[in-house]
Amino acid sequence: MRFDKSSRIVNFDWRMKRLLLLGMVLIGFMAPAQKLLVTGSVVDKETREPLPFATVSVKGKSIGTITNLEGSFDFYIPDDYRNEILVISMLGYNNFESPLWSLLAEQTITIEMNKSTTVLDEVVVSEQYSGGDILRIALSRIESNYPMKPFMLEGFYRDIRKVAGTYVSLLEAAVKIYDQDYSAPRNKMRLRERVKLIEVRKSLGYDSKFAYYFDQVNFLEDLLLHNDVRYRQIDSREETLERVVRLPDSYFNGDEIYVLEYDRDYKLRLYIDKTNFAIIHLEYEIGEGLNIIEKKRNLMSRFSGLKKSIDFRTVEGKLYPSYITINSRVTWYDVDTNEFKFETELIQQLLVNDVKPNTTDRINSTEKMRSYSLQYQDRPYNKEFWNNYNVIKDTPLDRKILNDLEKGGPLQKQFEGASF
Repeated sequence: MRFDKSSRIVNFDWRMKRLLLLGMVLIGFMAPAQKLLVTGSVVDKETREPLPFATVSVKGKSIGTITNLEGSFDFYIPDDYRNEILVISMLGYNNFESPLWSLLAEQTITIEMNKSTTVLDEVVVSEQYSGGDILRIALSRIESNYPMKPFMLEGFYRDIRKVAGTYVSLLEAAVKIYDQDYSAPRNKMRLRERVKLIEVRKSLGYDSKFAYYFDQVNFLEDLLLHNDVRYRQIDSREETLERVVRLPDSYFNGDEIYVLEYDRDYKLRLYIDKTNFAIIHLEYEIGEGLNIIEKKRNLMSRFSGLKKSIDFRTVEGKLYPSYITINSRVTWYDVDTNEFKFETELIQQLLVNDVKPNTTDRINSTEKMRSYSLQYQDRPYNKEFWNNYNVIKDTPLDRKILNDLEKGGPLQKQFEGASF
């Protein structure tokens, strides 16, 4: 057999090229996906007032964020979305839509929103539906409007604790939330979702003396249980439905919506799509109570108020949670004299960044979040992860929080668990 040196060299070069090509492909898979940043502010075109909690999303995609109290946002999106359409939605306003590529050249954009010309000034009396009728239909259609197949949410959770006017602790987490469907739960107080903590960071205040005045429970689990649609916690008794009133109709995302309100021992406002009777936004508020909650260190506490807001957004024809926030307050008094001492406040927020409908992924029992407080489930601080993760953008209020928290040292150092 004749040995062909040139053939051997050709074959060797071909094999090397294959290996190099394969290596390049593998490197491409291992490299982190590039993200683009869109930074902007959303304002009313006429008044120039900022529009807080406007929905920021990509048309036809499942990712999104919201504006902060100043109407500002930072939105990280995959590089391959640059030719898609950015959509801003706000109750009572026409949608803003623009190609993403046209916005990327600007360091900061200002988006002017036009109020909808179809917002009705008064309820049309001749319409057949009362407020109670509309709510009754909406509750009966939960299983047709919300997901009845498994889904996964990817989100950002934050809770902030405040004592006597000073912010004392901050915890933030990147999470995945799995749910089987939106069927009615047998036990409304038992969490149906499974949560996986991806990253957690916290300030030193979680280990301070002030932590004693807050419940040592899993606040993220508590927040999810406050989803009144998911857990069927909207009162559907006839005596309640009879007291639900219609407010002037409004407009959202291209559709007219009903606005309902119940205002007796608590205040509930619901925004319901006229086309399918889906609840797209919920606001709940309850005032102080007289009953003593607990006693600690010669102090007794009373509940002093709670505000809650829930937003839903449509993905592939079904509504999924988009944003949930709860602000709850407790007042503390001297046991012997009943003298007021201070108030504690807990602010909880969950921003859903992405929705994965009809998923085959699961969160197994070894991965899921435990039922005890998140402060004991934290892990080493991953600074690189947080650099381009969609969080709720800072506001002056957040900077006040930062100033209070940094009395114990730089927050980045606190996240890293450094001692001072």
